This record gives sequence, structure tokens and C-alpha cells, in this order.
Amino acid sequence: MNTSFEPMYVVLAYVISVIGSFIALSAGRHIVRRDGSISKSNLLAAGLALGGIGVWSMHFVGMLALRADLTIGYAMTETLVSLFAAVVATSLALYFVARNHTMARVVTAGAVLGLGVCVMHYLGMYGMRFGGYFRWSPGVVALSVLIAITAAIAALWLAFNTSNWFARGGAAMVMGGAVCAMHYTGMAAAELVCTTANRTILPRGFGVVSTLQLPTLVVSLALGIAAILAIQQVVQGGTDHVPA
Repeated sequence: MNTSFEPMYVVLAYVISVIGSFIALSAGRHIVRRDGSISKSNLLAAGLALGGIGVWSMHFVGMLALRADLTIGYAMTETLVSLFAAVVATSLALYFVARNHTMARVVTAGAVLGLGVCVMHYLGMYGMRFGGYFRWSPGVVALSVLIAITAAIAALWLAFNTSNWFARGGAAMVMGGAVCAMHYTGMAAAELVCTTANRTILPRGFGVVSTLQLPTLVVSLALGIAAILAIQQVVQGGTDHVPA
């Protein structure tokens, strides 16, 4: 099937990814306290911001950009599992590199982060329900993984080896670009093949939501994550003045 993308949603997906990345990379610099202990609140904030907003929300906003003459649904199980996978992978990567910013650890963390982005993306696509199937291009899939890992390494190096807000913003733009580049390369790797005569019927299944319901789901979860981050920042601000 021929597919296309709505430019407005493509741009919105990138902006969301950059915002999530900026919050995560800023919080990531404070995961390790001066005494060497781990700030669980900042680790949670970084993981939720990058995994939940910068990767997961971006993915499904990006999916809203997809235009095809076919009704597509999304299975809630795979959709929510992909959110969990994104948050865990990004948290592990940021935790690992925050302790020590050596190039070896940045490369390792970038690989974990890049693979986490890919796992989230392909889990999200696995959760798509429609009257047909995907025909995959292995070479393009491999390219999407390479893009994600390479750009994640670059973003982490910039984030942890620069100290000013301008450079951190640049790192967030690189990370946002990595997530979006991987997403649309991954989409290019999948050709939609329709096998149903009636393309307008939403496939049935447990917890399947339609594309029309997807914005409500994504916005609700994104706002929930944003609320958690806001509360975390308020609590942290209040405890910053408490003597150790």
C-alpha cells in the first residue's frame, strides 16, 4: 500500500522528542550526587522524560502522521509494554554513564539507549492491528538500529561533557533527531500489505484502540508523566535545603 506522512505531526513529534530529551539530559547530570550516592528521583525523572516523552510519546505522535487507506488499531498490551521498555532502557543507560563519563562508558550507554529506542519502536509496531501484514526490509531495519545507536552516543557525549544550557540544548536536538530518524527509517523498513477487502473495519482484539482514540491515550499518559516530573521537581526543590 502507498503511505505518506502528515508534515505537521512529523514536526510535532520532533519537538516532543527534543523536549523530553532536554529534560532527561538535564536531570541526568544530577543522578549522581556529590557524595557519590544515586539520586533516585533524578534517575526516575530522566528515565520518564526520555523514555516516556522523548521516545514513547514521540513514537505514537509520529504514528499519527501516517496516512494510509486502511483502518489501523493499536493493542494496549504491546503499547504499554513498549512504554515500560523505553523507560527502563533509558534509565539504565543514563545511570551507567552518569557515574563516569569515560568514552567507553558513553559508547556502552549509547548502545543500550539506542537499542532501547529500537525495542520500543518495533514493539509499538508489533502492537499495530490492521487487515494485513508488514513486509520488512532487513537492511533498512539494520540501518535504523545503527542510526539510533550512533546518534545516542553523540547525544550522551554532548550532554555529559558540556556544562552550559546551550550545549545541552544541542544535545537534546541531536537526541531528538536520533529518535525521529530511527522512527522514520524503521517505518521505511516496513511495507504495508493489505489482505482484507474491507479496509475500514477496525480489527478486533483485546484492548485494541483505534487511531482516533490514540491521541487521547498518548496525551493522557504524557500529561501523567509530566505531572510526575513536576511533583518530583517540587519535592526535590523542597529537600534541597534540608541539611544532610
